[in-house]
Amino acid sequence: MSFSTISVIGLGYIGLPTAAAFASRQKHVVGVDISSRAVDTINRGEIHIVEPELGSVVKAAVEGGFLRATTQPEEADAFLIAVPTPFKGEHEPDMKYVQAAAESIAPVLRKGNLVILESTSPVGSTEQMAQWLAALRPDLSFPQQAGDDADINIAYCPERVLPGQVMVELIKNDRVVGGMTAVCSARASELYYIFLEGECVVTNARTAEMCKLTENSFRDVNIAFANELSLICADQEINVWELIRLANRHPRVNILQPGPGVGGHCIAVDPWFIVAQNPQQARLIRTAREVNDYKPHWVLDRVKATVADCLAASGKRASELKIACFGLAFKPNIDDLRESPAMEITHQIAQWNSGETLVVEPNIHQLPESLASHCKLIAIDEALAQADVLVMLVDHAPFKAIEASAVQQTWIVDTKGVWR
Repeated sequence: MSFSTISVIGLGYIGLPTAAAFASRQKHVVGVDISSRAVDTINRGEIHIVEPELGSVVKAAVEGGFLRATTQPEEADAFLIAVPTPFKGEHEPDMKYVQAAAESIAPVLRKGNLVILESTSPVGSTEQMAQWLAALRPDLSFPQQAGDDADINIAYCPERVLPGQVMVELIKNDRVVGGMTAVCSARASELYYIFLEGECVVTNARTAEMCKLTENSFRDVNIAFANELSLICADQEINVWELIRLANRHPRVNILQPGPGVGGHCIAVDPWFIVAQNPQQARLIRTAREVNDYKPHWVLDRVKATVADCLAASGKRASELKIACFGLAFKPNIDDLRESPAMEITHQIAQWNSGETLVVEPNIHQLPESLASHCKLIAIDEALAQADVLVMLVDHAPFKAIEASAVQQTWIVDTKGVWR
């Protein structure tokens, strides 16, 4: 069965680019999101997130009649679920959005449909989704019941794209496709090859789920090494960025760069899914998460110490001091604030600082609600002119382009080595 109409459930940082990629190949795509604001924005041919090249693709797709957004699922040949999977309680996976998405599409499923879960999920989630659907649609057969002969095919296929390069990597990168049966995998691969130039590498659903978690846990462990090294170097009065540059000249050493912590909805979250399911075995993965989660608290302590030095040297009262935080996003050159250590640090500074807290974030137009009443969003030149203390949290390109002569402040906490 060919795929003439494709539905994408969840029009966020992954769902919207995926919908746009299919629509750019002149497939009719129905995007579904619970946010009426997102739906209205997309139907105007505009986008509600920051991602290079996405805007022009969405605009062309909407104007060409190939992409339409709605708040309610409709019949389609294939359904891709790309909704958040946060954690709850003691870092336990929260599957409520996946369950809600499955329940929303169940009434419109028909024989021959393909359902793909793209959301990063703990091992066994695809099978759980199939059970939810089967319970809601006893008139249809599913892979756990009928194998290759099932009425509905189900697979897991995680994204593996880099924010800021999504529209390139979505098309170029290989995909891991984990079907519940061989037929499910084959149909999922057929769907992705509509726009994919990379390879669909086929495995089973559980391995595909673990593969995504493994990729992000690997990165988290390596970042934790760099972050732990930065703590040690600070104690030893060693420039960590020079140290890493020297160590990386070894032909088999490639240390990552430290920062204020780890953010985003993937690396800061996914390793906990492994820890939650395998608490006794995942000791290194847990420790890496703890190291990276601790780093923002360490940065805040550095800011407090720097402010104390500044007050002692300047003779100002604490209420007169202005602190400028550079960057809120979880990584450079994007507007995504999810799980951002920069956000956490800025919020803590604003709560603690009795003076004015200034925020410089060129990728947003207004502060999130959690900061709006405590901080002031200003431009780079204003911050450099007004602030007593500078806190570099995200190495956005405009920050790296600041001339050294423009930075007159003595009191600086630089978590990214931009002004080293």
